[in-house]
Formats: sequence, C-alpha cells, structure tokens
Amino acid sequence: MEYISTRGKVEPIGFIDAILMGLANDGGLLVPKHIPQLSADTLQSWSKLSYSELALEIFSLYVNNEIPRDELKQLVDESYATFRDEAVTPVKRLSDDTYVLELFHGPTFAFKDIALQFLGNLYSYVSRKTNSIIHILGATSGDTGASAIEGVRGKEGIRICILHPHQKVSKVQELQMTTVNDANVLNLSVEGTFDDCQRIIKELFADVEFKHRYHLRAINSINIARILAQTVYYFYAYFQLPQEGQAAKVNFSVPTGNFGDIFAGYLAQKMGLPINKLILATNENNILEKFVQEGVYQPGEFRGTYSPSMDIQVASNFERYLFYLYGEDAAAVNAIMEQFKAEGRVVIPADKLKTVQADFAAYGVKNDECLDTISDYHAKYEYLLDPHTACGVAAADKLAVAGEVTVSLSTAHPAKFDESIRLRGIAQTYPEQIQALFDKPQFQKVVGGSNDEIKDELVKFF
Repeated sequence: MEYISTRGKVEPIGFIDAILMGLANDGGLLVPKHIPQLSADTLQSWSKLSYSELALEIFSLYVNNEIPRDELKQLVDESYATFRDEAVTPVKRLSDDTYVLELFHGPTFAFKDIALQFLGNLYSYVSRKTNSIIHILGATSGDTGASAIEGVRGKEGIRICILHPHQKVSKVQELQMTTVNDANVLNLSVEGTFDDCQRIIKELFADVEFKHRYHLRAINSINIARILAQTVYYFYAYFQLPQEGQAAKVNFSVPTGNFGDIFAGYLAQKMGLPINKLILATNENNILEKFVQEGVYQPGEFRGTYSPSMDIQVASNFERYLFYLYGEDAAAVNAIMEQFKAEGRVVIPADKLKTVQADFAAYGVKNDECLDTISDYHAKYEYLLDPHTACGVAAADKLAVAGEVTVSLSTAHPAKFDESIRLRGIAQTYPEQIQALFDKPQFQKVVGGSNDEIKDELVKFF
C-alpha cells in the first residue's frame, strides 16, 4: 500500500511517511493509491469481531506491514482500552428503522477520540522507533483539540499546539483543552473563526521549509490516519444491526462540517460495505448541502449555531472526494483547487452533479429545527441528543425512505453542549469527569489571526 497526493506532485510514499507528512507537500491531501476491495466472505468473517479486532484487520490493509502485526495490535488495544463502553462504539435502537451509533465513549466524550487515541499512540510509537521529534499542530472547532491533547499529553518526544476560535466553542470543550497543564501542551485561542484557524494550519503546513525545520505533524483530518480510523465504526455499526436490519437498505446519517467523518463512510462504502445512502447533515453553514443539491461549492457568510463544531465554511476533506469524483485525475483536481483559490468557488458540470447526488443526500438543519429534534426525541424516546447528533437525526427524518434502516452518528455526549440543551428546559447531570473541569484553572493564550503571530508562538514553544 502506497499513498499519493490528490494533486499528483508527490511521489508515492508508505504509511508511516504519509502519517508524518500530514498535508501533502504539494498542498494536496494524501489518499491510498488503491482502495482494498472486500468480498462478501470477508465481511461475513469480520461480522463477529470485537471493535479492536475489527480495527486491527482494517488498519492491516493500509499499513502494509510497516508496523509488525503484533505491535499494531498492541497500539490498537491500548487506544481503545481507554473507552468507557466495552463495545467502544455501541449502537442503540430507538425504533425499528432508527438507530444511533454512540461515538462519545472515549476519554473526552467525542467521536474524535476514536481516531486520535490511535493517532496519538501511533505518533508516540514512531517517535520511539525513529528517535525523532514530533511537534503536532492542529486546529479545532471544539472536539479535535481536547481529543488530540488527551492522546499525547505528557508523552516523551511529542509537543502539541492547538488553535481554537476564541469564544466560539462550548464551555466544556474549552475547559477540556485549557485545563491541561502539561509542559508539552500549548493552547492558542485565536481571534476569528475555525475557518481562520484551519487556513493558518494549512498555510503553515504548505510552508515546507518551516514545516520541516520545526518537525510539524498534523492531527487534523487532513491526516489520512484520521480517516482510516473512522472507517472502522461504519463496519462495526453495520455488523451490530439485527439481521433483519442488515437485510434492509442501511443508511448512515452523518453530521459533518469538515467532510472527514462522511468521507470515512464513503471510503468504507468503496471498500465494499453495502451502505445504501450516505446522508450528509449540516447546519446553517450549509456549503456542503448546496454542493450536493446544486453542484456549487462556495463559502457563504459564517453563522454561529447551536452545533458549533459544524460551524465551518471550507471543508478540508472535500478535496479527497473531488479526487474520486474526477476519476482519480490529479491534474483535474489541481486545476479545480487553483480555480477555488483564485475565484472562491467551484462549479461542477451536470454529469458530475448526477454522480454526487448518487453518492450523497444532504440536508441543512436550521437552528430551531435542531433544538426541536432534541426536544422531540427526548420526549418520545427518553434519549438525549447533543445538537450535532440532532442535526444528523433531523436529516435522517427528512431524507430516509420507509423500509430503510438509518444509523445516525452521535458525535458527542450531550453534556458538552448543555448551553443549547438548556434552552429547551431539559436538565442533565454531567458525568463526573466533566463536572470536575469547572473547578480547574485554565491555561491558554489569546492571539490574533495572522500567520506570523502563530509562527512566533510556535517558535517559542517548540
């Protein structure tokens, strides 16, 4: 297995080099040179595996023996031993045709733990094996930061700096990041939006000389390891459905802002998992919905919503999908991204739009609709959704067809977004780990949104 850039100007590289490169040196995103194809027999043999066993099988397809299987197994087992539920990502039935895939049982109560516990251990492994320094630089709209910090805090040979948009994440999300006082952790609160933070990250990684001088590594979903780790729970969820559920057409509804989580589902589908429909759920920052419906990808006005982790206009993983939409034609992708950089929009032709609409259904959930869904499901099923999960459930309710089974991805524990949930008069009890955060001091620095200011902070830290 080798990895190539969506822009075609990087020589094929192996798994570990791909993880270390993060953003491709030509500014593109790394993808596997070929997607493994799974037979029905393989899927059947995997259907009874535990989560960790399944993760090992899937990672093995992409690691290409660069990590010996026994050492890879140890990495996987260590990564998921920290989860509070034995199933790691349990599936909960709400009705005959509605299921919720709970992805929030990791250390920071968010789906990002599933990939970042593994990536943190992987970076630590690579640092030990190669005696190398690893400086992680990432941006977060709320959950990635806490999960990434938890994955590497206190680990020798690794330092991590996380940018988050100042006062644009939930209080619990902020506390999970900024109450960590380990010497290898730096939190920068950036005056601006998550898109500003993400732009800074991409531009610093595109500065190849700076990237190499300071040993910068990526923790965001531009890193292909994040995507590979997230494909696992699509397979696992499918296998957890009752047999009659598997016999039906199975949809996955995915709340997404950066296109990473739903791209992982797309990859699982291309590997051979019989997904009927991938439902792309957005909030009022609905650039991706407009792309699926109209074939126009163009950032609009930023809107603050009750689902802040999805308050994103420029989806960093969108380029990976374009690569497959255009038949793995890197030259075409390169031209499109140059056009986007120059004009701020992408328009695809009618034949490509037809393909997009075969791959995805999409729905943008309004603010009040999100809260209505939380209220309705709490009353009907005594099940509390966080606002992001509520967007996925609302989209499923809108787009699923009778006779189909839909699994909605629950991306965060509702305790992380109590500000929104309290607006509907619903009281909840915080888990002990989250309640304890409110008594801890915070450690963060508020900075402006210029590349040079961030560079100065990084040079002092690293």
